[in-house]
Amino acid sequence: MHTRYLDIHVLEHRPPSCLNRDRHNMPKTMTVGNATRIMVPAQAQRRPQRLALESTLEEPAARTRNLPPQVARALRAAGWPEELARFAAGQIARSATAKGLETNPKEDHRTNAMLLVAADSIVEDLAELCTAHRADLEKGLARLQKKKEEPDDSDDTNPGRGKPPALLPTDQVAACLNRPTATIHLFGRMLAGLTDADVPSAVQTAPALTTHRSDLQPDFVTAVDDWQDPGDRGSAFMDTTFLTSGVFYRFTTVNLTDLTRKLDSDQNQALRLAGLFMRAVIMTVLPAKQTSTAPHTVPDLVAYAVRDGRPVTYASAFEQPVQATPKGGYLTPSYHALDTCAGITHRLTGTGDLVGHGYATAQNNDAAHLGTRHDSFDTLIAAALAHAATDATGQPPANAA
Repeated sequence: MHTRYLDIHVLEHRPPSCLNRDRHNMPKTMTVGNATRIMVPAQAQRRPQRLALESTLEEPAARTRNLPPQVARALRAAGWPEELARFAAGQIARSATAKGLETNPKEDHRTNAMLLVAADSIVEDLAELCTAHRADLEKGLARLQKKKEEPDDSDDTNPGRGKPPALLPTDQVAACLNRPTATIHLFGRMLAGLTDADVPSAVQTAPALTTHRSDLQPDFVTAVDDWQDPGDRGSAFMDTTFLTSGVFYRFTTVNLTDLTRKLDSDQNQALRLAGLFMRAVIMTVLPAKQTSTAPHTVPDLVAYAVRDGRPVTYASAFEQPVQATPKGGYLTPSYHALDTCAGITHRLTGTGDLVGHGYATAQNNDAAHLGTRHDSFDTLIAAALAHAATDATGQPPANAA
């Protein structure tokens, strides 16, 4: 049985903007084909897509180190003493696994590693679990305080020295941390020290790159003090920032077989989630510098391919940077380069694994190798899901409505 993928290809012009920055506050670049390209890494694309999906589904997740402190705040609000609330927060991390999760006791046991958890009720659920075991927590805190008052004659070489025993049921704490959401099924999860919560990602995302050579453009910024002294004509603030502009190629793919398996073989739910994800890929705008650049474009082209076996990117279309048209602009040559690359790929590999493909574009000319042309993104997404739902022979499933 083949693994089925939904490949998504996007060409989009971004006006002057700064979609992602490095540690030197400069737009990220990468050299490809001996030409400097503007680059947007995968993680910068995935988080806005995840948040957009969570908003649509009303099913939030949280990537955080502050779960124990959040529970401690909830317990304090419920009237728990300060020391007991802090001790209970530490016990959530201590009881999560046999060895416990490493934390910072000075910050209400903020975890050293990031956790990705279902955020809808986890704080309330863990607070209720602490409440159900409050007597054990009170006894554990009393023992810990008594131990601190006693002389310490223990062996300093004992690696377990000083770590309190787990007082909350590990299976119930782990169940709260392990609870998945739709976006966790899509984007995966890895929790250090909590391997049972690991979820492989059904989505693979490539760094977005400009299809052509693109340089950083300096933007000199000044600000005037509204309450200047008389005769003061100087600027209160001066700085130089850098912006970029260009046509970006984006590629992402969804392992539909894996996603369906995670959803207990519910194909309808998997297809619904894949369709919402496809829309998020198309419509999500990265949040960086939105207020000062407002780069709210929509893609010039979106193409999909449903494949059995393995995904295929068309990034090689742009290994040689495209050249602008005589009148200027990179969208049209990028469109033709992508179509040409798809044709070469089909010739080299054949189309036996290609269940279906199509595209929607603002370009006037039809593409010869990208499949069926659609007038809108809505009809494109519907066609992609229809192809994804077919069986291995290319026919709709027997139980299809």
